[in-house]
Amino acid sequence: MSAEVKIFSGRASLPLAEKIANTYGIPLGNCKVTEFSDGEFQPSFEETVRGKDVFIIQSTMPPTDNLFELLLMVDAAKRASARKIIAVIPYFGFARQDRKDKPRVAIGAKLVANMLMSGGIDRIMTMDLHADQIQGFFEVPVDHLYASTVFFPEINKLNTGNLIMAAPDAGGTKRANSYAKRLNVGLAICHKQRKKPNEVAEMTVIGDVKGKDVVLVDDMIDTAGTLTKAADLFMEKGANSVRAFCTHAVLSGPAYDRISDSSITELIVTDTIPLKKPHEKIKVLSVAELFADVIKKMIHNQSISSHFIIS
Repeated sequence: MSAEVKIFSGRASLPLAEKIANTYGIPLGNCKVTEFSDGEFQPSFEETVRGKDVFIIQSTMPPTDNLFELLLMVDAAKRASARKIIAVIPYFGFARQDRKDKPRVAIGAKLVANMLMSGGIDRIMTMDLHADQIQGFFEVPVDHLYASTVFFPEINKLNTGNLIMAAPDAGGTKRANSYAKRLNVGLAICHKQRKKPNEVAEMTVIGDVKGKDVVLVDDMIDTAGTLTKAADLFMEKGANSVRAFCTHAVLSGPAYDRISDSSITELIVTDTIPLKKPHEKIKVLSVAELFADVIKKMIHNQSISSHFIIS
């Protein structure tokens, strides 16, 4: 069956793709990207994909070149007569634009979905979408995986009877509550107010964290403003320690400095996005085994629901 499967990677996700291919048991496919002097680029598959199930791995974090490179690879696979084309997008960019929350704005996530479907994908595989309803933007099957599969064992190690789960904002309450229920521990929530994107104006704590080891969970960490403010606030309220588990390490702008200066003991992330640089407080867990196993199960038409520890 593996002879019918080809795994390729865009340049943004090469380290993760190599791990996935190795875990699956086949070499990563040979893809070459030709760059022109004006910045234009052209991916090409350097081996046949005719009649194959082609998995193209590429996270679509900024710059938008990453998204467009994925689209070009999808189009190239379709024109090369691939049997099926599966876009594996560990981090789905533009997911924060999932609704029209004010006049005269785009719904970016829907536009990305439209482009991928127009490009020719037969299926999409992704992890921890910023909003679950993005799955409904696609008219092809979506395998939505959860980092809880790799996070939960790590969190369970920290559970010495003094643990409390926490959400850095109201939007993450459902996720944190799922962890809290499974671990049978309490829940705390930070309520924040923003005056503009990436800037928190005011934050308050709902719940008692005094004497507790707080574990914050979120789908992504961007500028780290919300997360570090929440951690500092929890410590002010009497918490023993604060750790954070965030799937996608966007870490833009002042994120690294904020993490260094914050009360966070440890930040645990996955390799859906490569770290820009290592940091003493940041620990990376790989999702390669999870994706490789789901690819195997998909090829053999087996259920993947066992991976949904927390949804």
